[in-house]
Amino acid sequence: MEKVILAAPRGFCAGVAYAIEVVDLALKVHGAPLYVRHAIVHNEWVVKSFENRGVIFVEDVNEIPEGSTVVFSAHGVSPAVRKDADSRGLNVIDATCPLVTKVHREAARYGTRGYTMLYIGHRGHVEAEGTMGEAPDQMILIDNVEEAESVDVPEGKLAVVTQTTLSVDEVERILSVLKRRFPHLEMPPKEDICYATTNRQIAVKALAEACDLVLVVGSKTSSNSNRLREVAQSCGVHAFLLTNPDEIDPAWAEHRSIGITSGASTPESLVEEIVGSLLRLSPSASVEVLTTVDEDVTFMPPRDLIALAQAKG
Repeated sequence: MEKVILAAPRGFCAGVAYAIEVVDLALKVHGAPLYVRHAIVHNEWVVKSFENRGVIFVEDVNEIPEGSTVVFSAHGVSPAVRKDADSRGLNVIDATCPLVTKVHREAARYGTRGYTMLYIGHRGHVEAEGTMGEAPDQMILIDNVEEAESVDVPEGKLAVVTQTTLSVDEVERILSVLKRRFPHLEMPPKEDICYATTNRQIAVKALAEACDLVLVVGSKTSSNSNRLREVAQSCGVHAFLLTNPDEIDPAWAEHRSIGITSGASTPESLVEEIVGSLLRLSPSASVEVLTTVDEDVTFMPPRDLIALAQAKG
């Protein structure tokens, strides 16, 4: 191996950084135990680090003792989950990514206006479940091109909304089919796939052109991490998704150049560990950064939560 090339941007997006900061502030304000509905982000390292500080992750708010504090994860929740939390008197702190909240609002708006919605997303993903819960009787899930070709829709107004972490190319293929079949299909004013997903997929394409092998550092449960591996693979290079350095194959060091990127919920420390392990296999290899887009997006946690945390010192 002659060199390791790091994609930029990679790793934490603004929504993930926001959610993690919200949980950190909530711990300072309310102490442990603190309940979080679903994994705050889809990364085992992040979840474990919070568990070590007294955070309890649950899938159902009905598991939480009445009157407790709960944080909703970055992926968002349905109105039904919010109603359950309210019925138990839970103190809710919402860490939903603002870009996911945008899609929820679109779905709710289309729902109140009597639209049937085609939701492009992955079946069973927590973000999809939350968004579709805004108007469950008016939403039809489209998981792939084949479903786009075969879906039947009722007569009347028709709109499309999208999960934020999908492959940009796959969504374009699905939309092409839907627009051909349903010319009256209404699109949101702004696309639903988030800026970070788009930017990281642009970056991994550039990485694939420059490298013989691409490694994506991220969780197997992370939608955007899986999409990065798929995008790299579609460019004609071998690509693998790694959760930790133990999964490195020593034979990979035979490649001339190895590209590394990471999912939007992956801490940079894990990327550094992967790079370190590769350099131990090839100590003379250089490390370069391939920058395609500069990101400057940030989301501020709720002001009242910041104020309470500051008051706690």
